[in-house]
Amino acid sequence: MSDTPFGFGLPPEEPEDGDEGKKKDQQSGGGQGPANPFGFGGMPGAGGFGAPGADNPLAAMFGSLNPTDLGAAFQQLGQMLSYEGGPVNWDMAKQIARQTVSQGTPDGVKDASIGPAERTAVEEAVRLADLWLDDATSLPSGAGSAVAWSRAEWVEATLPAWKELVDPVAERVGAAMGDVLPEEMQAMAGPLIGMMRSMGGAMFGSQIGQAVGVLAGEVVGSTDIGLPLGPAGRAALLPVNIEAFGKDLGVAKDEVRLYLALREAAHQRLFAHVPWLRSHLFGAVDGYARGIKVDTAKLEDVVGQFDPQNPEQLQDALQQGMFQPEDTPEQKAALARLETALALVEGWVDAVVHAAAKPRLSSADALREMLRRRRATGGPAEQTFATLIGLELRPRRLRDASRLWASLTDARGVDGRDGLWAHPDMLPTASDLDDPDGFVHREHLDFSELDKMLGEAAAGRAAGEKPDLTKDDDEGDKGGRNDGKGDGTE
Repeated sequence: MSDTPFGFGLPPEEPEDGDEGKKKDQQSGGGQGPANPFGFGGMPGAGGFGAPGADNPLAAMFGSLNPTDLGAAFQQLGQMLSYEGGPVNWDMAKQIARQTVSQGTPDGVKDASIGPAERTAVEEAVRLADLWLDDATSLPSGAGSAVAWSRAEWVEATLPAWKELVDPVAERVGAAMGDVLPEEMQAMAGPLIGMMRSMGGAMFGSQIGQAVGVLAGEVVGSTDIGLPLGPAGRAALLPVNIEAFGKDLGVAKDEVRLYLALREAAHQRLFAHVPWLRSHLFGAVDGYARGIKVDTAKLEDVVGQFDPQNPEQLQDALQQGMFQPEDTPEQKAALARLETALALVEGWVDAVVHAAAKPRLSSADALREMLRRRRATGGPAEQTFATLIGLELRPRRLRDASRLWASLTDARGVDGRDGLWAHPDMLPTASDLDDPDGFVHREHLDFSELDKMLGEAAAGRAAGEKPDLTKDDDEGDKGGRNDGKGDGTE
């Protein structure tokens, strides 16, 4: 660690030869005399303290910016250092996300307001998709409404979910920013630590804003990454992105929209009628984030080289990644839990949508393969999460999970397949994805008999009788999975 942490220079020393020494020091650009009264070290891009205008402290800090740029720089620096909220400056994140959206995507496609015709087309597509899904799943419709969003509207609607996902690891970084101070300085550096945490909030705000803005140019709905990012019960599609997605597929626009509406509506059914699923997925992300280590050496370098004229360097530093997963059994288990849950969600949606679309859409196979590849290669979310929390949200075993759900449909019917979502302990595990046939044909607990047994036991206790549960002891050991379920009456 340097002797001048975070790039702050030491106070100027009095030259031995008095005023003459001061004059020579200023002319040579050495030291930190009146040209730099705030004690900041040399900053990249500032033109150097010996450059023209170096006798002006503002020029020393911000170079030869015109008044408009200077005002913007001060405003951004003020936002960065005055923030006193949580671990992420979400006001900054929202502002940067909207700015990114307004710039358009690299292919030149700009965001656009949604017209009445597009809204009607989305509503009709979701309505028809729900009708088709009635034959493919026992879960009823989960979309109380269907909406067409612009990219900017997607940003506004999904920020609360991003906050829930990103804040846990951002809190770790906020603590780490205080820890990079030398131990002997921490006791007397309260204001400086506060400023570092404000900068940490700005760093994450800048990066998440940029990431969400880029993501808004790629997603086609509110559930693209397998997590429910939008408000509950609201199926959402982005017409401008759907058009870009289907541009070179050689498939009619209406068919592309309908297929994507099927996927959005299927996700909505699952999250609406499996009440524990959302918290299970978000909890898995949080559990993984708790095992992330922050690269404090890289963090110290970022803070030490901070240039108020170039706040984008904070964003660039985060894009390089400063998070390392701990190689512990707990962290490996958290990752396996998350990857399996994502695969099961995406696999179920894939299987159900294919069953609904195959008899009705000639392009069903082509669209299915296109979306599978998009998800398997990471899709729009992989780099976002890998950058922000060191995590890739890829359903690596999507095809395995889809085959398992399809086999379950053949063996147990739609009701038997969907009934597994009743409790997380009933779902296939990672090892079951290795042996889907074994899971599908394995004898499993008859929960109706278990409920009957519990009811009889309760009735016996109410009548003052000692319940006889031994007659059903063997039932609890059927199937060889869901350990402990057969002992639930003891």
